[in-house]
Amino acid sequence: MKLGIYPGTFDPITNGHLDLIERGLRIFDELIIAVAPSPKKQPLFTLEERLGLIRQSVRDCRNVRVEAFNGLLVSYARDKGGVAIIRGLRAVSDFEYELQMALMNRRLDMQVETVFMMPSEEFSFITSTIVKEVSSFGGSVKGLVPDVVETALKEKFKIIEDIAE
Repeated sequence: MKLGIYPGTFDPITNGHLDLIERGLRIFDELIIAVAPSPKKQPLFTLEERLGLIRQSVRDCRNVRVEAFNGLLVSYARDKGGVAIIRGLRAVSDFEYELQMALMNRRLDMQVETVFMMPSEEFSFITSTIVKEVSSFGGSVKGLVPDVVETALKEKFKIIEDIAE
């Protein structure tokens, strides 16, 4: 069985992420969505909230596991038996950073490949950052994120708004 590792912060998971998960399952027998705590990014959702939102969003996907990880991604991939790391590329601007990471990962472990995937055109502009910003101002993110995430964003920003008052 070929296992792919799809890492990220997923703060929150978007329909672009889900698109890559579906595409990844065409290539790999199984996927692990590896969620990084990423405290430096100061995520809106806690690690536990992100894991829960992702699990709810992929509950109908066969052969998908959702796990948190710490440390070096290639070490995690190797420990899990992963053959490749999946990375999404939305635009040329993503490529330089992703190339640097892929080359460093290859240097650390030549047995773990990096597979770059492009989302469908309809999702190519979506980022978790844009979704959070639009939602924070009360804009609609319907169709950009799973329904469970849309609800969680509304609740999260209502709490923040209530605290500010």
